[in-house]
Amino acid sequence: MGIISNSNQIWKVKDAYQKTINSAWTTTKGNRSIIGGGNDPASNIIEFNNIPTRANSTDFGDLTGTSGAGCYGSSNSVRGIFNCVGPGTTKTIDTITILTTGNATDFGDLTVARGNGAAYGSNTRGIFHCGNDNSSPATNHIDYIQFATLGNAADFGDSTTARRDAPIGLTNGVRGIAAGGATPSNNPLNTMDFTTIATIGNATDFGDLATVTSYAGGSSNSIRGVVAGGYAPSATNAIQYIDLSTTGNGVDAGDLTGSRSSPSGSCNETRMLFGGGYSGGVINIIDSIEIQSSGNAIDFGDISVARQACAGISNGYGGIKQDEPRAPELYSPTGTVVPRGGGVGQTAIVGGGESPSSLNSMETFQINILGNALDFGDLIAANHDVNGGTASAERFIMFGGSGPSNVIQYVQFDTKGNTADFGDLTVARRGSAGHGSDTRGLCAGGWEPSYSNVIDYITNATLGNATDFGDLTVNRGNIGGSGSSTRAVFNGGYDGSDQDEMDYVTIASTGNATDFGDMLSATQNAAALSSPTRMVMGGGNNPGSINVIQYITIGSTGNSTDFGDLTVARSTYGGRASNQTRGVFVGGYASSDSDVMDYITIGSTGNATDFGDLITQRRGLAGYSNGHGGLS
Repeated sequence: MGIISNSNQIWKVKDAYQKTINSAWTTTKGNRSIIGGGNDPASNIIEFNNIPTRANSTDFGDLTGTSGAGCYGSSNSVRGIFNCVGPGTTKTIDTITILTTGNATDFGDLTVARGNGAAYGSNTRGIFHCGNDNSSPATNHIDYIQFATLGNAADFGDSTTARRDAPIGLTNGVRGIAAGGATPSNNPLNTMDFTTIATIGNATDFGDLATVTSYAGGSSNSIRGVVAGGYAPSATNAIQYIDLSTTGNGVDAGDLTGSRSSPSGSCNETRMLFGGGYSGGVINIIDSIEIQSSGNAIDFGDISVARQACAGISNGYGGIKQDEPRAPELYSPTGTVVPRGGGVGQTAIVGGGESPSSLNSMETFQINILGNALDFGDLIAANHDVNGGTASAERFIMFGGSGPSNVIQYVQFDTKGNTADFGDLTVARRGSAGHGSDTRGLCAGGWEPSYSNVIDYITNATLGNATDFGDLTVNRGNIGGSGSSTRAVFNGGYDGSDQDEMDYVTIASTGNATDFGDMLSATQNAAALSSPTRMVMGGGNNPGSINVIQYITIGSTGNSTDFGDLTVARSTYGGRASNQTRGVFVGGYASSDSDVMDYITIGSTGNATDFGDLITQRRGLAGYSNGHGGLS
C-alpha cells in the first residue's frame, strides 16, 4: 500500500481512509494471457487471450529460437520473459512487451543452461528456479533478472533440492514458491520451496502438495496459488490450492475437464487459464477456473496448435500487484477528492478507439479549462468501437467493443491508472450506446454478428455482470446515447441503413424502450451529450461524415432541432463529455482519424468552437465525465 503524504497539509481522515481501501487505486490489473512455445511438435509460437473473454487464442508472434519445447516464463505488468529447451537446453532468455504483438527479442542469458523449471516474480524482478540442465539431470540453481534492464541473470541462491520436469512457480509478489516437479532420478515430488523475491539467498521449505506431481500447470493471484493436472505416475485432472501468505500444505479442490500433463498456466486476480497439455496425445484445449471459488474447470477455448509444455504468463497475476499513486492534479495535498457529480464534476476521460489499429490508451481533460488532453492510463487491452460508455460521479465505465467483446471495464476518476474488469455484458457487441444515473448504467444496441436491440444495466458502485433491462424499438448498432438522471435517450444508428429513430427509457425501471421522435435525418455514429435538461447530438454519417449538431429537450418527446455545426465534419464514434453547461465532442473520422476536440454551450445554440487536441488521433472511442447531465 502506498504511503499517504502529510507534507504541508493534514489529510482528511475520511478521504485518507477511502484512499487506502480503494482497490482500483491501489492495484493495476491486466487481463492478457500469453502462451509461448511448447513441443510435440516443437513450437516457437506465441499467442494470447483476453482472460475475461472466452475465445480461442490469437497469434502474437514467435520466440527467437526455432523450438520452444519445455518453455517456462515470468512477467511483470509490461514485459514477459521466457527460457525454453530446444534443441538442447539453453541459457537464452527471450523477452516480449505484453500489450503489443510481435516476435520475441533477446533479453540475456541464465547463469546455467536449462529448461523445464519454475518461474515467478514481482513487478521488478523475475526468478528462474531449478530445471533440467546440460551437466546433470536437474539443477538446484535459482537465478534472477531485473525486468527494467536487459542483461544476463545473476545468481540468487539454491533450492532445497534439485528439481526438474516443470515445477510450478507461484507468487504473491513478496514470496515465490516452486511446487512439485521431479528429482534428478525422475521421481515426482510433492515438496514446495519458497524464496523472498526482493532478497537473495537459499530457498526454504514451504510445505507439501496434496499429491506428488511433475509436469503440472499453475499460477497464482495475490492470495492463492493453484496447481492443476500433472503426471504422477499417470496424467491427473486434480486441482489443488495453496495459501501464499502462510506456509503449509496444498488442498484438493476440483478437477480439470480432463486428465492431462504439461498444461500452461496464467491468470489475473479472478480467473486462471490452463492451455494445451498431453492426454494420450497433445491437446489444444484451454480450461478456466475462478480462482477464489473451489470447483471444476470449464472450457474456455482453444490454442492455435495442439502442444504441451508451453509457458504461461500474464500482465495481471498476483505477483505484480502494485501501487498506482493519485496524480497531483487529480488529488490535492489536503486529501480533498476531485470535485464530482452534477454541477461540480469537470473531469473527462476518453479511451480506446483505433488509428488505424486498436488503441489501449486513455486521455483526460478538464471540461471547464480549454486545452489539450493528457495521458490517463490504459485499457485492459487494445479495443475499438467501444462507443458505449457511462459514468457515475466515481467511475468511468466502458461496455464491450471490438471482438466482439462482452467485457465491461472501469476506472476511478480520482486515479490515473489502468482500467480493471467490472463484469460481462449479457451479449458481446460493439458500437453500443451508454448512459446512466449516479446509481445505474445502461448499455443499448450494438452489432456483430448481427444488429442488436438489447438493453443491459449495471449497478455502478458494485462489480458484476450486466442484467437484461429490455429492448430498443429497432435493432441497431453505431448508436448514440445520453440523457438526464431519470431518462436515457438513444439516437440514430445503423441496421443495414442509417436510422433516424430516437428511443427513451426510464433509468430506474426496466422494460422496453418507447419512441421519442426522429432525428433531423437518418444518422449513425452521432455522439450525444447532455445537461440535466437538454441532449445534444453532434456529427455522424449520412452517408458521409457530417458537421450537423442537433438537440432535444430530454423531459419531452419530439423530433430534434438544428443547433449549429461542428468545426470539422466527422463521424465522431462516441467520443463526448459534458458538465452541466458545456459539451465537448472528441475525435472521430472524416477523411482520416481526428484529434479534434470541439465545445458548445449546451443551453444555447450555435456553432462549435475549438477546445484543444487529443494526444492521439482516434475514432471508435468511448468518453464520459464525472459531471454529465445524468448526475444532476
